[in-house]
Amino acid sequence: MTAFSRHCEERSDAAIHVRLLQAARLLAMGLACCIGLCALPAQAERLRELASIQGIRQNQLLGYGLVVGLDGTGDQTPFTTQSTINMLQRFGVTLPTGSNLQSKNVAGVVVTASMAAFTQPGQTLDVTVSSLGNSKSLRGGTLLMTPLKGADGQIYAVAQGNVLVAAAGGAANGAKAQLNHLSAGRIAAGATVERAVVTPLGQGDYVVLELRENDFIAATRVVEALNQRFGAGTAAAQNGRVIQVRAPLLHDERVSFIGELEALQVKLAPAPAKVVLNARTGSIVMNQAVTLEECALTHGGLTIVISTSSTLSQQSPDSLGQTVEIKTSQTDIQKAPGQVLLLPRAALLADVVKALNSMGVTPPDLLAILQAMKASGALRAELEII
Repeated sequence: MTAFSRHCEERSDAAIHVRLLQAARLLAMGLACCIGLCALPAQAERLRELASIQGIRQNQLLGYGLVVGLDGTGDQTPFTTQSTINMLQRFGVTLPTGSNLQSKNVAGVVVTASMAAFTQPGQTLDVTVSSLGNSKSLRGGTLLMTPLKGADGQIYAVAQGNVLVAAAGGAANGAKAQLNHLSAGRIAAGATVERAVVTPLGQGDYVVLELRENDFIAATRVVEALNQRFGAGTAAAQNGRVIQVRAPLLHDERVSFIGELEALQVKLAPAPAKVVLNARTGSIVMNQAVTLEECALTHGGLTIVISTSSTLSQQSPDSLGQTVEIKTSQTDIQKAPGQVLLLPRAALLADVVKALNSMGVTPPDLLAILQAMKASGALRAELEII
């Protein structure tokens, strides 16, 4: 064997050795990743998504005002006219007796806002402006100074500003086109807070957590997580929604403690099987825990078709008659034959959807079918109709 051949074999063996080392490293990295993924903890949720602090809530505000500067799209209602006259009188303008105020550029509106807890005077709020009368559009209008009151009748904010309507529309010669809603709009930072709402942060030695849903399993797991994090006896469940937590007395320490509470990770049990039906829109939403037992069903229906045709009855030129439109209506009732379908047992959400789609029924019919399946015990889920 020549020296050149031996040199080539040595280079080949070295290359193979390098490839083997690279493959070993990749295999070790893959195993490490798999072990890391397997060691990841189960998915948990923060406590702030599960519960709220008792007493920390939104406060709804409501007011009545006038929007001016409309392009002839205001309303013609008695209360708008009276409100306009009262406003002019406050500014020293007196209308002659018996005068009829017809202003198409003014609309009476209801102004709503939501004030969060701990909002201080001087801060601003977003407000929603909605037409109260028969105004066609609030686009381009300006809301005049409007006091916003709480449930106790006290004024907490004052709103004023240009109304932003995210819509457009127009009409001419009987034709009309409209995009979105024209009789409601918003004013960003349109209200200034004048009075704060006193919000107690807990009572005595305790703060109270209120779960967003009544769930005894979730309440138990939240108490376990709190006692494990802050010590035994820190938290105690009053029922399936209310949890009492011992907290520091000093305000700064209590704020820090509540911050730690909200960031706490809590492992929850799987959500119960549930199907939500919207009877108005026909929407159906189900979670992944829904299962279906084997069942047979039949569903038939009636289809009523009403058609109307129009014809013109034209008189001769010599007669004194007029051309009239004659409408003829026909009614047809069709009965669809019912078919017996066998739905197999489905343990996964995808299988449930596939089984329901195989029936080829409309959403309103599917609402009735799901209710019947629930009554027969074939649908393993809770039904909620909204």
